[in-house]
Amino acid sequence: MSTWKMPPKAKVYEALSAVADKRVSLTGRTTAQVQSSSRDKTYDVEWSENMHEITSNDNASYWQGYTGYPLIAALLQIGKISFNPRIAHMLADVPWKSINKQFKRDYDKAINHVLDGIEAKGGSRTEIIQEVENIYGQLGSLELQRIQRRRRPPKEKQLPE
Repeated sequence: MSTWKMPPKAKVYEALSAVADKRVSLTGRTTAQVQSSSRDKTYDVEWSENMHEITSNDNASYWQGYTGYPLIAALLQIGKISFNPRIAHMLADVPWKSINKQFKRDYDKAINHVLDGIEAKGGSRTEIIQEVENIYGQLGSLELQRIQRRRRPPKEKQLPE
């Protein structure tokens, strides 16, 4: 078994959005499903009873070997990682897929764009950044192991027009 690599911090922002948008559904004692921000994909997250091992079939987790946002969102939802719901709410309804595409997967530019919009509405960039740092530190301290059984990432669903 191997330890998960740490993700880009952008994945923590995406995970907070997923929780704020209520896109995380616990489907069992050790399973959850997380919808993408565009709601065209649903990812499966599974963990061991002792919470030392975890897996997800999102693209980042599957192909890049780091904890993708669905995995982080599940950890937030079940309380394995603590967070401030007020801060998560500031990140509600962010269309991450289209923003990441707009900025050609330059996550720093995407985050700055989102934070600029939140600041323009009176939200605190500093509070959000501090919360992400706190969550990132908690994630790193977990030293989560990868579950070996791996499911391929889902295909996009065709949404009705």
